[in-house]
Amino acid sequence: MRTSRRIILALILGAAPVAAPALGFDGAPVNADTAIPVVSAQPGAAAALKKAVPPAASTTSLTSLQYAAEGGHPIAQWKLGRMYADGDGVAQDDLRAFEYFSRIANQHAEDSPSAPQAGVVANAFVALGRYYLKGIPNSKIKSDPDRAREMFSYAASYFGNADAQYDLARLYLKSAGSSRDDFRYGARWLGLAAQKGQHQAQAMLGQMLFNGDQMPPQRARGLMWLTLARDSAAPDETWIKESYNKAIARASENDRAMALQMLEHWVQGRKD
Repeated sequence: MRTSRRIILALILGAAPVAAPALGFDGAPVNADTAIPVVSAQPGAAAALKKAVPPAASTTSLTSLQYAAEGGHPIAQWKLGRMYADGDGVAQDDLRAFEYFSRIANQHAEDSPSAPQAGVVANAFVALGRYYLKGIPNSKIKSDPDRAREMFSYAASYFGNADAQYDLARLYLKSAGSSRDDFRYGARWLGLAAQKGQHQAQAMLGQMLFNGDQMPPQRARGLMWLTLARDSAAPDETWIKESYNKAIARASENDRAMALQMLEHWVQGRKD
């Protein structure tokens, strides 16, 4: 994939046009001197994205989507990529999906994080990162965790994408031989994703806080995150529900009461 030198430099240095505060292991802001630069998409970008879909890209016609995609429309390219990735209306083909996602990343990597199509561009980087993480059988796309990290890092830092932040956190936290710095960076990315409502990040963060993974346990806060994650989990995400059940069974009455207060405060903050 061709990426401009400026993007590569920004990726390596962790640079971003605007620095937002990083979050600590419990989701609270940490010292600004150690913050990871993050640019978040502007509020309302999702609504603007829906308005930007042209008639050709909004139809179920494969021909119309292909026509729009060949014309360079990123939303049509994204829809086709997802169709081939999922086998939705077409024969499942990960390599074709990879190619469509690559077009988006190549052509729109430097689009503004507030642009209508920014969400699609960020998601394309996430999809590419996941392909690089596992590789595509019987193709030239081999497992390349370093390249995957580059994809996640760019979507997480430049576009502020919560899924990318979660995937990046997992790489830092789950890689063999992770250092203390890796753990610290992973925890911050996890906190950012959790604050944005990414339920898998909330579950993972909740587990770590409740169990006291490499830190003193914070059971009430951990239970709060696990409760939020449980409420958003898909039916097949049994690990989230199991984690919640184990935590609630071990929690004291005081832990539960404090978690409820934290949960009410968090929900109210989202409304404000």
